[in-house]
Amino acid sequence: MRNKYMRHTHVSEAKFRQLLKCFAADLDGKQSSSLTGLNRNTVNRIFVLVRGRIARMNARESPFLNGEVEIDESYFGARRVKGKRGRGAGGKTIVFGMKKRGNRVHTQVVNNCCRTTLMPIITRLVKKHATVYSDEHKTYDGLVHYGYKRHYRIKHSDNVFANGKAHVNGIESFWGVAKTRLAKKRGIKAGTFHGHIKETEWRFNHRHENIYLLLLEEFRNSPL
Repeated sequence: MRNKYMRHTHVSEAKFRQLLKCFAADLDGKQSSSLTGLNRNTVNRIFVLVRGRIARMNARESPFLNGEVEIDESYFGARRVKGKRGRGAGGKTIVFGMKKRGNRVHTQVVNNCCRTTLMPIITRLVKKHATVYSDEHKTYDGLVHYGYKRHYRIKHSDNVFANGKAHVNGIESFWGVAKTRLAKKRGIKAGTFHGHIKETEWRFNHRHENIYLLLLEEFRNSPL
């Protein structure tokens, strides 16, 4: 029978729906293959396609951020890497994140945390009248010059993590969720990391909704 959720596939519609429930439940490829009876390679291939669609859904949904916005960057990779620790540590994937308080988060994999890399992302997505919170990283020194008149910084180097409303606890909470979730994958290849972090972002933004029904509606309207 024709699968209305996925084009050019031999996977039946019933099996696809079953597999999508496994994906929504955040089961890995091995678990999903065992539950559905589908070949492991077929499961992994479909999961890659689903993550690719989710990345595009994120791009569609990304609004201009206003109100109170927290910005920060985080490093993903092995816990112990020889050489420098923290910013500049080797072998790590850098992810820049922005979170509107009480609302959604936006992530972007970046090559570095230089001003020329991060400022275009900030100015594209964060409204100039927003109140921006960051740590003391020198990259953010020029925010006022870029038109952000309300910029508050938290000096983590002085063991200060909150000063009234000035904190980045929201985006740091997301980093904790993301790292815990991705650690369960037991190693993610560099070529697939973008799909996994965007999936994590989308799951976080829709954490109070039914993930399965959201994806089912997406693929019904626009099949894979």
